[in-house]
Amino acid sequence: MVHVPSNHLIFDLDGTISDPALGTLRSINYALRSFGYPEVLESEISAYIGPPIDLTFKGLTRSDSEVHILALVAKFRERYAEVGYSENVLYPGIDAAVDDLVRRGVRLGLCTSKRVDFADRILTLFGLRGHFEFVCGGDVGIAKTAQLSRLLADGVAGPGSTMVGDRAIDVLAGKTNALRSIGVLWGHGSESELVDAGADRVLSEPSQLAELADGVEAGGAS
Repeated sequence: MVHVPSNHLIFDLDGTISDPALGTLRSINYALRSFGYPEVLESEISAYIGPPIDLTFKGLTRSDSEVHILALVAKFRERYAEVGYSENVLYPGIDAAVDDLVRRGVRLGLCTSKRVDFADRILTLFGLRGHFEFVCGGDVGIAKTAQLSRLLADGVAGPGSTMVGDRAIDVLAGKTNALRSIGVLWGHGSESELVDAGADRVLSEPSQLAELADGVEAGGAS
């Protein structure tokens, strides 16, 4: 029997399923305050949602010390694990859109730069964890492109899968792995960012996710 990897709609989490702005802002500022750095303004937080958290702290502090950056990440996660994750807000219409995709027989997965335990807790918070066949989380030094590459290499997801996300990092990760890449506008990325990254399509509202169902090429075990 030959295993043929199943194809999935692979979602980003932050800015795609839920809005992490409040918890991310407060947790970043908790870490910055702890080390004597100025805080990020609420109006600036969108720029820091999407990229891995270690890169965010490198940009904010201009530090080249890996030890110092890891200490900032640990302080961020200290607050995020306690309360920050629960400050996520589900985007209106996402739960209905995900339910509809599952009813249509579309297989769903998640690939996020966020640590996998945090991603699991957030999906569980909104009652969505059971809809996703896999959750791939990141960590310091792991690029989303590499995460997707591993999912494909391990046969967790098939080559006819589609990546869905709100930032260029999501689109580029999909395109680098020869996947169809869809950008969404209800998150923190702009249309120009997504188009410039090479998005095959840009959606303006969650209800349009249903239109992707037919584009996930058939795949399964045989």
